[in-house]
Amino acid sequence: MSTTATVELLARDLNPQGGVFCPSAKADMKLWNGHPRVYLDVARTGQARCPYCGTTYQLKAGEVAGHAH
Repeated sequence: MSTTATVELLARDLNPQGGVFCPSAKADMKLWNGHPRVYLDVARTGQARCPYCGTTYQLKAGEVAGHAH
């Protein structure tokens, strides 16, 4: 299973640890027909690629991950 899809995320789409899980509804994927669930740390570099399906999750331009006070 391989794809070249890129999913743009807002900072609020990330969980408190700064990541997302794939498969993801944001990528129009259903958990029941995808690969094993994997955590992707998007906050570290602004993007992460799923090792199973190749979907790239990246922060939308101008979005900043973390707590800026």
